[in-house]
Amino acid sequence: MFGGIDPKKMQSMMKQMGISQIEIPSEKVIIEKTDGSKIFVESPSVMRIKMSGQESFQISGEIREETAKVEISEEDIKSVMEKTGASKEKARKTLEKTGDLAEAILELS
Repeated sequence: MFGGIDPKKMQSMMKQMGISQIEIPSEKVIIEKTDGSKIFVESPSVMRIKMSGQESFQISGEIREETAKVEISEEDIKSVMEKTGASKEKARKTLEKTGDLAEAILELS
């Protein structure tokens, strides 16, 4: 972070400023996003940082992201086909892309 400063001296300075940093031994970190997708951090370096009464985490490592699979029902496909006149394949692809029935109908109209 700061070139040329001894790590022990840096820890001492941080302690004087009320900042504590603790390493958390970890094998994997998984972040579940609100859209259902996940972020996996393999071989992570996890630091818990306490400062001004707040706790935060710093995570670094090899990142892999997994997107959520959208469940498409046959009823939704039929609805899009009926409302737009699109083929079954076109209706399915648009539903997969948008993830929303109304948005798929609007896009194909």
